[in-house]
Amino acid sequence: MIDESLGRLQHVDLRTIWTSEPTEFTPWLARSENLALLGDTLSLDLELEAQEKAVGPFRADIICKDISTDTWVLIENQLGRTDHTHMGQLLTYAAGLQAVTIVWLAAHFTDEHRAVLDWLNKITHEDFRFFGLEIELWKICDSPAAPKFNIVSKPNDWSKSVAQAARMIDDAELSPTKLKQREYWTALQNKLSAVGGPVPGNRKPQPQQWMAYGIGRSGFHLGAATHRLKNHIRLDLYISGNDAKKYFGLLEQQKEQIEQELGFALEWEELPTRRDSRIAFYLGNANPEDELDWPRQHEWIAKHLNKMHRVFSHRVRDL
Repeated sequence: MIDESLGRLQHVDLRTIWTSEPTEFTPWLARSENLALLGDTLSLDLELEAQEKAVGPFRADIICKDISTDTWVLIENQLGRTDHTHMGQLLTYAAGLQAVTIVWLAAHFTDEHRAVLDWLNKITHEDFRFFGLEIELWKICDSPAAPKFNIVSKPNDWSKSVAQAARMIDDAELSPTKLKQREYWTALQNKLSAVGGPVPGNRKPQPQQWMAYGIGRSGFHLGAATHRLKNHIRLDLYISGNDAKKYFGLLEQQKEQIEQELGFALEWEELPTRRDSRIAFYLGNANPEDELDWPRQHEWIAKHLNKMHRVFSHRVRDL
């Protein structure tokens, strides 16, 4: 038996790393790698839209989009114990937006504020979801402090639907990243038009990480999404709605025949913590910011997206 010394976890006070919420903690959380960590905890694919952004008469710490469902996520931060002021801000956000997921992140949740979030998740319309998370910092000996998110309150039923929030982004507000994303999809639309398959190239490109295409039935769409941090492109048949799991199961029963017709294997992602499901295909080593590689990426997307449309469209209509 190998005798090895094991380190001990040491709790780190949040204020030793971040002394200010708006100037230090919020910018830290808004970084893509830290939003990815938070998203992994919540099972959301978060993409930053704005921080300290005015939404009507109030300001939100961070506004994100869940790119897998095209829904808005608002994050309110607190380095200390939850209080009634932040609770009121959360309710203001809920009142000011048509539909939204709200995340309250704090160092410590009081029992009464946890109970309020549980209650809101129970009584509010299905267009709203409330999450409460506590953040901790830990280190081993002299290692850098590492963050850990702990969910203390979440929707009672992940099947709640979040409709798209009504907020338009003017071209003048687009960041260079957003402009580049729109250029990426514009080039893809041109490729789809050139190949002339069942997936049309007439969709208006949007400044976001994904594009969606109809497949002939409500609740189903084909999607293409880029992921810079994971360095891959994902194509999927996305299934949404209350019957998503049932339809996913019916299609999975045809897995062998579907993959044989496609000529490639798929990832059957039921997404058990979410209402929706997806059936995906990935291209690795694909950086969407590398314009020299765009022709290869777009050719791959167009070829396989059209194949997926041909193989799935009649099966989706027959479900």
